[in-house]
Amino acid sequence: MEGLRTPAELVMRVVILLAYGCPTQAIVHAYEVDERTVAEWQKRAGKHCQKVHQAIVGQGRVDAHHVQADEIRVKGCQMIAWMGLAIDVSTRLWMAGVVSRERDKALADQLLQRVRACCQGIGARLFCTDGWAAYPNSIKRAFREKVKKTAGRGRAHLEVWPDLCIATVIKHVKKHRLIEVTRKMTLGTLEQAQKLLQATLGGTELNTSFIERFNGTMRERLACLTRKCRHAARRLETIEAGMYLIGGTYNFCFPHHELSTSKHLGHPCTPAMAAGLTDHIWSVSELLQYKVAPTPWVEPKRVRRRGKASVCDQTLPKRPRGRRSLHPLPDPTLPKRPRGRPPKVA
Repeated sequence: MEGLRTPAELVMRVVILLAYGCPTQAIVHAYEVDERTVAEWQKRAGKHCQKVHQAIVGQGRVDAHHVQADEIRVKGCQMIAWMGLAIDVSTRLWMAGVVSRERDKALADQLLQRVRACCQGIGARLFCTDGWAAYPNSIKRAFREKVKKTAGRGRAHLEVWPDLCIATVIKHVKKHRLIEVTRKMTLGTLEQAQKLLQATLGGTELNTSFIERFNGTMRERLACLTRKCRHAARRLETIEAGMYLIGGTYNFCFPHHELSTSKHLGHPCTPAMAAGLTDHIWSVSELLQYKVAPTPWVEPKRVRRRGKASVCDQTLPKRPRGRRSLHPLPDPTLPKRPRGRPPKVA
């Protein structure tokens, strides 16, 4: 809210409408504010929600045993972007998200590294993804530790976490109709995966339904993600700010219907409450006014200044300024050459 001349109540209303997927043009006509002002408020709210997410969720406090990851194709204005998302199945907590122009290995690596930062210590975990070939290797690179096999001097080896299961679910579609679903284990055994599915209430078979449902929520609440719209995004920063705004309000502010049933908890509950990150339902104003601790101060590195010239250097004749000459300095012991023209000889 720093530096804004608009009342805080109006800003809160606009941000709540943006979090529910209201188009920008509707807000402009309803509240008579400029379109650039609404975009700036959304960007501010998204950056603040990103800091809150990193300060609370991304500190290794989530006890996730079943994670699902997927990516969304974002059609912007004269560009195509990709949004990678990951969710914890047992608590429905949105763990990480990445926006990139390319659907490559770097996108998967960055997404899984952020998921690794949210998880607690080494333990049994199940990852369910689609048929993209970059996911299994990215999961192995993110979830591994240094292990010293021999005593004494020597280099430690990087080994994948024990009891780590990676499942791949491939859906075969023809003419927009589901024909067949192929399920296979890329790492681990099917018995271990079934035990983790039962413990996390993730269904009876390997699936990616929870992350696909969250993808639908993201498309519904982020206006620039709708498939046919006139308010497509032009920059990746706009998509990323909207992603963190939707994800922050989803985790902290809106009670989840599935978690609130008697099958799970039986009372209104948000994903952050189910994960043990907070004890109450936040309001949007509480989320936007949450004070994030600043980064610790690091003393800047001291620059060693050049000392004064020594006595020996002061006794030497100084080189004249200007362009450097290739000729050596004149010897002061030799007689000086007379100036002017030489005398005429008879």
